Amino acid sequence: MSADRVDSIPANIFDSQRIDFSGKARSYAGHVHIDSTEHRGKKNHLFYWFFESQTCDPHVPAHDQQALISRTPLLIWLNGGPGASSLLGLFLENGPLSIGDDAAGTIAVDPATWNQEAHVVYWDQPIGTGYSYSDAKGEYVHDEEALARMFCEGLREFFSLHPQYLQCPLYVCGESYAGKYVPAIALEIDRQNRAREPHLNLQGIAVGNGWIKPELSLRVMIDYVYTTGFLGIAEKDSLETSYAEFMQVLGKGDMERATELGNALVNRALAYGGNFDLYDVRRWDDLSMGALQTYLNSASVKKSLHVPQNVTWQCADNEGPVAEALVNDNMADRSGWYAELIDKGYRTLLYTGNFDTACGYRSTEEMLDDLMQLRGAHEHAQWRDAPRLIWTRAQGNPKGFVRGHGNLTQVSVPDSGHQVPAFQPEICREMLYNWLFERPFPGYDPLHPIKQRKGGTGPRKG
Repeated sequence: MSADRVDSIPANIFDSQRIDFSGKARSYAGHVHIDSTEHRGKKNHLFYWFFESQTCDPHVPAHDQQALISRTPLLIWLNGGPGASSLLGLFLENGPLSIGDDAAGTIAVDPATWNQEAHVVYWDQPIGTGYSYSDAKGEYVHDEEALARMFCEGLREFFSLHPQYLQCPLYVCGESYAGKYVPAIALEIDRQNRAREPHLNLQGIAVGNGWIKPELSLRVMIDYVYTTGFLGIAEKDSLETSYAEFMQVLGKGDMERATELGNALVNRALAYGGNFDLYDVRRWDDLSMGALQTYLNSASVKKSLHVPQNVTWQCADNEGPVAEALVNDNMADRSGWYAELIDKGYRTLLYTGNFDTACGYRSTEEMLDDLMQLRGAHEHAQWRDAPRLIWTRAQGNPKGFVRGHGNLTQVSVPDSGHQVPAFQPEICREMLYNWLFERPFPGYDPLHPIKQRKGGTGPRKG
């Protein structure tokens, strides 16, 4: 049995009961160990927690069902922040486990998990996030390139521990600030695939509510908050004056000062609006972590996950040492990386919840339109002309709005904030699987309602 196998975990912070994984699904957790590039003889340690697809039989050895394992997609999930642990995604969004909003931190099995038909591995990265740590004091990554190199070294070590998953179709997925992590890592995998073995079977990326082009996200945030009534005209004018100053500083390349001004702009918008939830304009508080921090820092949980007892689980959102180290990256435009991946033929999914103020629908919509315009008039026209389907239910309101062209798919999910898998778990998983397995999105094009197709459609090729 693998040394990183997870057999069971505490069912609450008191460890009075256990959730048994044996006979249900194979799960592995622990650290991969990467040489420090800054401190000779020191190691960096990235934490992962892997869940095999429920389509695989945990009672059958991997070598006896290798064909099934290898054709099953493997999803990498990354939360953002910077500094947000991906175990937030596991327990609050799309994992096979959920934590109750109670003092006991009751853990339950979540039927909306993404590992129903796919392998999923949750990674705490970069160093200083979640359970990931360094032997060297104060070692943090300062740019996306270093982050991607470190992550890819860790990913390769994971595959050396579990070679049965090496040939799986690989998708890098994440949300929020991972809108920068995901394309950086995908491009590094692509680069390494052309330079070294083993070859990783990268197929595409998926990003929800990505922080990709901050100057655009900040501009549309002001309009959105004004439209929803959290700003008056005077407050809107004040923020637009500050935005103009931010753009001047950004244009000069002073990224540290631009990050300071951009963050201050967001904080003022929140203050003017009575401190509404940045990630869901309908709420006053973000999704609660409940007892998650207490749970993950308990000795029994660390032992179950093969985490040293002296390691503290850390989680932050755009503050603290992880964010401070990435200060020059925070306000940088990374939309060009998406264009590069699309041009290389990688399948790309961008989805958004429509009530997110920070990285919502309009910033993704306009960012993609800008990218297509840069590809030339013909490509831009094709993207503009691609049908925007209303993805329908059998009864009730639409599930979403879907547009696809070539290897690019865009989905808007109604009645959702920033963390789409948390707000619309079943719809989000269905969206993901439709995209992964090229299943149709049943719906119709409102511009051509007579041509409504009950069978629906996926992305238009071309």
